[in-house]
Amino acid sequence: MADYNVIVIGAGPAGYVAAIRCAQLGLKTACVDKWVTLDGNPSLGGTCLNVGCIPSKALLDSSHHYDFMQKQAAAHGIQCDNLSIDIAAMQARKAKIITMLTTGIASLFKKNKVAHLFGTAHLAGDKQVEITAQDGNKQTLTADNIIIATGSVPVQIPVAPIDDHLIVNSTGALAFDSVPKRLGVIGAGAIGLELGSVWNRLGSQVTILEALPNFLQMADRKIAAATLREMKKQGFKIHLGANVTSATVANEEVTVTYEDKKGSQQLVVDKLIVAVGRKPNTESLGAAELGIQITDRGFIQVDDHCRTAVPSIYAIGDVIGGPMLAHKGSEEGIVVAELIAGQKSEMSYETIPYVIYTSPEVAWVGKTEEQLKLAGVEYKVGQFPFMASGRARAHGDTSGMVRILADAQTDRLLGVHILGISASELIAEAVVAMAFESSAEDLAKTIHAHPTLSEAVHEAALGVDGRMIHA
Repeated sequence: MADYNVIVIGAGPAGYVAAIRCAQLGLKTACVDKWVTLDGNPSLGGTCLNVGCIPSKALLDSSHHYDFMQKQAAAHGIQCDNLSIDIAAMQARKAKIITMLTTGIASLFKKNKVAHLFGTAHLAGDKQVEITAQDGNKQTLTADNIIIATGSVPVQIPVAPIDDHLIVNSTGALAFDSVPKRLGVIGAGAIGLELGSVWNRLGSQVTILEALPNFLQMADRKIAAATLREMKKQGFKIHLGANVTSATVANEEVTVTYEDKKGSQQLVVDKLIVAVGRKPNTESLGAAELGIQITDRGFIQVDDHCRTAVPSIYAIGDVIGGPMLAHKGSEEGIVVAELIAGQKSEMSYETIPYVIYTSPEVAWVGKTEEQLKLAGVEYKVGQFPFMASGRARAHGDTSGMVRILADAQTDRLLGVHILGISASELIAEAVVAMAFESSAEDLAKTIHAHPTLSEAVHEAALGVDGRMIHA
C-alpha cells in the first residue's frame, strides 16, 4: 500500500489548491514544498503569495493611496500638507499580509488533513517521490498519484545579469528600501507594467524598454493603444522595438544600451528591473528520466486532463504552459483532484480572465478583435466610455472603456475587454456570461444597479445593437 493516495509537488496556487481539493474528496494527501523565507522558515503559497501576486498588489494599493493623496485628494476637499512616504512601513505592511496568507494556507492544510512535507522533491519513480530536507536528510515516499505543480521562475537574460542590488528581477523589485530616482524596466508585460506603476506613483522616473513593436501584444488593439496613452500621461517613458544589448554597472548606476529604429541608444538608471517573462520550474525534478515529455522551452507536455505520458503523474499550472496565471493553475488543480477521485471534471480555457493591475486596470476574456478578423469571424462591437459613467465621474476616474465583441449572426459573446477603474472586478461578470454561452442581448437585458461601474458593461452590451442610452 502506498504512503499516500496523492503527493502534490509545489504549494503555490496550483499545488495547494489541488492538495486541499484532493483531501476534501477523501484522498490521503501530502504536499511537498521547498519555499523558505529570508530567515529560513518554510512558507506556503509559492511565488504568488511570497513574491508575486499578493505582495505586488499590496504595494500597488499602498502606492495608489499615496498617488491619490498627492494628486486627487484636493479635488475632494481633502488637504494633505507635508505628505511623505515611509517605504519601511509600506514594506512591513506587505510582509504582514504575506504572513497572514501563508500561515492561512498552513491552517487550511491542517483543517483538511493535508500533510505538509518541507523539502526539495525529486521523482524517484512513477509512484515515488524522494524528498531532501534542508539538512540534507532524504526520505522516499510512495503515492498512487503525483501532481507536479512546481510553478515558474523569472527568465534571466545574459545581457542584463541580475546582481540583486542594482539589477533585479521581479522579486528584488518588490523589496526596494527607497524610491529610485531613475528606474529602468526591461519588458512591458504585466509584471513590468505593474512594478513600474508602483515606483512611478511613489516618484520614480520610469523608463520601459520593450523589444516588441506593439504595446500589450495580447490585448485588444484599441484597449492597448488607450492604455499606452494613459501610462504616458502618468509620466512613463515607453520605448517599443527596443532590443537591450547590454547593461553595465558602475558608480552605483546602470547603463543600459539598446537598439531601436534610431540605432544604438543608452539609458542611465539607478535601478533596473528585468521583467522579460517567466519559465517553467522543471529543472532537477527528474521528470524526463521517467519518460515525461518536456518541450524545448522546459514545459511538461500533458493531455486534455493534465495527465503526463506517465499515467500516474499529472502536471498543472505554469509548468504546462498556457497563460501563467494563478487562477488558471488553481482551477487545473481542482479539475485534476476531481479526476483522480473518479469524478467528471474539465477545464474551460476559453473563459480564463486576464488582468493587468495598472491604473487604470486592464482586463479581458475571450477573443480580441484582431483574432476574430484573422479567423474570418463576422462580429459586432459595443463600446462604452467610462467618461459617460456617473459612478466613474463620482470616483473621479473616468479613463478607459468597455468593449464587447459578439457574433454578428448569433449575438453570442466572443470577447469582453475593459480598460478602467476596477476592471479586474468587472470582468467577472463577462466571464460568467461567456461560460454560460450568453449573448450580448442577455447582458443588455440584465438589470444593473445604478449608479455602479458595472453599468458600463450593460451599456456596452446595448451598444452591440446600437442601443446605448448614455453615450
